[in-house]
Amino acid sequence: MRLIGHLPSETAANTFGSFLSSQGIGNETEAAQEGWEVWVHSEDQWERAKELLGEFIANPAAPQYTVKVAAAATLPPPRITVELRRRRVESGDASTEAPARTYAVGMLTLVFVGLCLTVQVLREVGFEDGVLRELFMTEITFDGTHFRWQPGLTEVGQGEFWRLFTPVMVHGNWLHLLMNMLWLLDLGSQIESRQGTGRLGLLVLVTAVLSNLGQYALYNANFCGMSGVIYGLLGYAWVKGRLDPASGLFVQKNTAIMMLVWFFVCLVELIPNVANGSHAVGLVSGAALGVLMSLRVLRRRTSA
Repeated sequence: MRLIGHLPSETAANTFGSFLSSQGIGNETEAAQEGWEVWVHSEDQWERAKELLGEFIANPAAPQYTVKVAAAATLPPPRITVELRRRRVESGDASTEAPARTYAVGMLTLVFVGLCLTVQVLREVGFEDGVLRELFMTEITFDGTHFRWQPGLTEVGQGEFWRLFTPVMVHGNWLHLLMNMLWLLDLGSQIESRQGTGRLGLLVLVTAVLSNLGQYALYNANFCGMSGVIYGLLGYAWVKGRLDPASGLFVQKNTAIMMLVWFFVCLVELIPNVANGSHAVGLVSGAALGVLMSLRVLRRRTSA
């Protein structure tokens, strides 16, 4: 479900919502601080609905908005309040939240998945040494007993800034890759479809760099994987969805519990060789970004 715009009154929202229904575009309207929000259920219909909204705003008295609505013989679209959406999200009620899950896989999300798959394939076909040498935060050598590296991120200091990001594209094995990509497809696509490709790109870049630096500072340089970013996206969607329900972001309660349980199971080392620093810094940085990107909504709510 995605927001297409605002209308000044409930009457206008009902009229336009009914018109959209007559065009076969599922939608909902809800009261907001700046008027009435109009949401469409399907991402595929978002552009068309946005175009129709512009036409309606330009001439709301045009005959098609009364003739076609009457011909459709449909009730006005359902209205949901911000508080009701919050209760639905927090309760994890699948029956009431179903429309919010109608989002397509995002193109940038697929790009990230493709990059991670490409890196894994390159390792499998004989380029592992080169991949690890170029994509880890710093060059790591194995002396037969221990992994060793030079402290201080020498390569980054020499201008190889990509190393701050690229460890997230490397995974220990196919199972590690599969688990992270499934989470990325879910959380990444939701954020990309609801808030745009640019927002997802910014979140991935920031949480990747911060979680990588956190893991390096707290533990060591011998780590890889997208899980720090995954926890960052989880923290962002969770906090942003709670502070700004109109964003359309949500995290099911069961999903949040499962990922937090996994976080603590890894933290106490019941499962070894996990980048716990990356998980922790990713989660905190994602949550902080959720707060930061909700400040305007919070200020508006406070002033009202």
